[in-house]
Amino acid sequence: MKHSVQELEKIANDVRKDIIKMLVAAGSGHSAGSLGMADVFVALYFGIMNHDPANPAWPERDRLILSNGHICPVRYVTMAHAGCFPISELKTLRKLGTRLQGHPERLRLPGLETTSGPLGSGLGQASGYAYAARMDGKRFRVYCVTSDGEHDEGNHWEAVAFAGKYKLSNLTCIVDRNNIQIDGYTEDVMPLEPLEEKYKAFNWHTLHIDGHNFEEITNAVNHARSVYEKPTVIIAHTIPGKGVSYMENDFKWHGTPPGITDMPGEPPKEEQVKQALHDLRTLGGKIRSEHE
Repeated sequence: MKHSVQELEKIANDVRKDIIKMLVAAGSGHSAGSLGMADVFVALYFGIMNHDPANPAWPERDRLILSNGHICPVRYVTMAHAGCFPISELKTLRKLGTRLQGHPERLRLPGLETTSGPLGSGLGQASGYAYAARMDGKRFRVYCVTSDGEHDEGNHWEAVAFAGKYKLSNLTCIVDRNNIQIDGYTEDVMPLEPLEEKYKAFNWHTLHIDGHNFEEITNAVNHARSVYEKPTVIIAHTIPGKGVSYMENDFKWHGTPPGITDMPGEPPKEEQVKQALHDLRTLGGKIRSEHE
């Protein structure tokens, strides 16, 4: 681990604050999943992946495929904090001509491996990368971040079958198991359980982690590197809207930024941004605000 756990936690909290700010500047975008995956993305960019922000096309870099492209705010912010592009550019999210499109576009921003949008497609792309790397004798690893909701897509399971058949041990899939999707809770919309057993049936090695625990995230990835006969899926249990009290575990914030609309049972829209940033500055009230 290149940084201490305490350093990574601070970076992740800073990432969450900038996610809120960029979503507010855009006036649209996805809050819940972006906030929930901040710890995983910080762990990947600051401690796990072999990459060079100054040379994003480095042939030996690890590849990161974001399948659920709608949570690109967390990837953009983490990349900016890692030095891939200026943090000041974050407020151009979803603006005309920006490199930071509402779903990632590979040709616009160096460091993106794929253009993503259609859910369920990312694992197939990642499996192709991993299979090609094996054919070429390359040693880089391929990571694919997926949502749990996109497991409703049949093409995702075709990729699961492909990777299992060819024993793509250089491939690690990280599932954001936050239990929500745009229409509600996953187990109400289309039950996914028993998720682990489904992956095992396709010859995958499976791990469960707390997706907000940096030691568990890092240990799971290191464990995956030691598995030589199977691809590995890491089922990361996360809290959607992590860090913002009124957003946590609430599917209504899947695709809605704060400050845009009033919602039943939520703070008035005029107070949403202020409360979100206060929650993140104070870690849910655990510390005094830097502005108090």
